[in-house]
Amino acid sequence: MPDLIQNNPVTSFSRGFYYPFRGLRLLSRYPSLLKYIIIPFLINLIIFSSAVYFGLDFFNKTVVQYIPQGEAWYWAILYYAAWILAVLVTAVLVFFMFTVVGNLISSPFNDLLSERAEESLLGKGTETAFSFKSFLRDARSTLVSELKKMSFFLIGMVLLLMLNLIPVLGQLVYSVAAILFTLFFLVVEYLGFVFSRKNYSFREQRRYIWNRKFLTLGFGTGVLCILAVPFLQFFCLPLAVLGATLLWCENSQSSSLGEPEP
Repeated sequence: MPDLIQNNPVTSFSRGFYYPFRGLRLLSRYPSLLKYIIIPFLINLIIFSSAVYFGLDFFNKTVVQYIPQGEAWYWAILYYAAWILAVLVTAVLVFFMFTVVGNLISSPFNDLLSERAEESLLGKGTETAFSFKSFLRDARSTLVSELKKMSFFLIGMVLLLMLNLIPVLGQLVYSVAAILFTLFFLVVEYLGFVFSRKNYSFREQRRYIWNRKFLTLGFGTGVLCILAVPFLQFFCLPLAVLGATLLWCENSQSSSLGEPEP
């Protein structure tokens, strides 16, 4: 009975959802991991700040300043409505900036963070000495892998957009499919750092995810929720990397891809 309660879909989803948030607890438990977060954090801070600044500045110069202004109440409503639209558009752009550009630039550091976190969780002893030459070599392969994942995501989203050509039903299917595809991508993105170290093929990755579909779906949802909250986006990448590594260490077998969920 306890196993049935622990492994049912709702419980698995809930466990997966909290893994990104448990990444914060992991940092307090292993403070030595903080040094691997500083550079990615600064990178994403610069990206986030630049995206917000240039996005709002561009909208102000191309749209807002050309809105006729007058003393009538409806001009004020139009002006503030335009700024609300600017904020929403900027939020969407920032989301994709973090999802695509932020992950791409900070991926070598995230790979190192995931590796050190796994060593700490599994008690592999003292961590290997940092080598800049080795880091550059690994960074190249990580960037190539990241580019492949980003290309897969962008091509998939473009193909899904074509569903909107189908009246009514197509738009409904697109709304659901786009969310599910984004969740799948987030799972592949952050578990990918572990998968690459284990030399998993894409087929093996899909099998691992499918065997834990509710757990990984919950994880992807948790990451998406963090991305959707302003300013929490600063911390999304390291927390998602740590959460994915923790998920792997707690739900994997060293000799196989693990047993599927009931």
